Amino acid sequence: MAAPAEILDLAFQRASANLGISLVADREIGLRVELICRSISNRVGVRLLMACLLAKLDKPEVDIRKPYTQIGTADSFSGRTYDEQYVAEFVIKHELPCNPTTAFLTPALRNRNSVLTPDVELEGRPREVYQATLQLLTDVYENRVSAEDLLAETVRYLLIVRNETLLRMESLLARLRASRGSTPLSAEAIITLVEQHLASPRASRLPVLVVAAAYRAAEEYLGERVLPMEAHTAADRQTHALGDLQITLASDDKVVTCYEMKMKRVTINDIDQALQKILDARYQIDNYIFITTDVIVQEVQDYARTIYERTGGTELVVLDCIGFLRHFLHLFHRLRMQFLDHYQELVLSDPESGVSQPLKESFLALRQAAESAE
Repeated sequence: MAAPAEILDLAFQRASANLGISLVADREIGLRVELICRSISNRVGVRLLMACLLAKLDKPEVDIRKPYTQIGTADSFSGRTYDEQYVAEFVIKHELPCNPTTAFLTPALRNRNSVLTPDVELEGRPREVYQATLQLLTDVYENRVSAEDLLAETVRYLLIVRNETLLRMESLLARLRASRGSTPLSAEAIITLVEQHLASPRASRLPVLVVAAAYRAAEEYLGERVLPMEAHTAADRQTHALGDLQITLASDDKVVTCYEMKMKRVTINDIDQALQKILDARYQIDNYIFITTDVIVQEVQDYARTIYERTGGTELVVLDCIGFLRHFLHLFHRLRMQFLDHYQELVLSDPESGVSQPLKESFLALRQAAESAE
């Protein structure tokens, strides 16, 4: 019997050799696979499906609908184990459009011990993705499709979506290169471009990238550098980070400034939580800076000023994201295009859990329009 990694490799080989041909006979089953593979807003279904299919192929005696050992029956299994140990490496290796982390820690699937039948209500949207995934598990259980065919078909559709995305990105980048004129974008044009991008749906990761790009562009002049950023979904208490972005001196690993980003108003409670992190830190930092895309209330600004004395020397301030960017681009005017290039690089390289594919594509389209207008 093939090992789990070999099972996935065989599915990949079969899918690659039949990209233009469906590997399942039932059209409705094929449509369900397409639905979950093309879902941009929710990638949980495809990771769940692949983990359960892999378990079924590895151990035919298990019930594919029981990916929780807490169920306690002989035919249950740990879907999370298959997902983390085998599926994760597989999707990263082949750059498949899936979540980079396990599906079994999402709100829909964690802390469960029930059989995943089509009548189970899983938390999250769109509901159609969850319903299609649960129905596919039942399709295998009731022998309407084999686990082997369904796994290969799922991989086939993921490859199709991946290839379509790569072609769109190549086209957008080619159009962007062709649109560049001899005059660089003005600082205000760059600000407008970033402001439009920040206004996009699900853009909460972008302020982090704005500030990171500014520091990367001016690193040589500031004598400071940005520490590697944590995943967008990682909580500060899990990573032990002081904030969303941490800045050190170029010659030292000691954090001197940290940034916390908010896509809403900063509150006094937010400042109190930051104060506790400052007081709990192993050493004193110079600056703790909130960056917000919302309005800044004077009461909050006044309260922030009290932190310096209470911490014995740490400044805490609340800044507007676009205001921060405008000041930076005019202060380092000759670095404005370096900033934009760094921002583009960070946007395109960030995992989809932080910056979705539509956000990546919208930035390239916005930049191409701005470059063409100059």
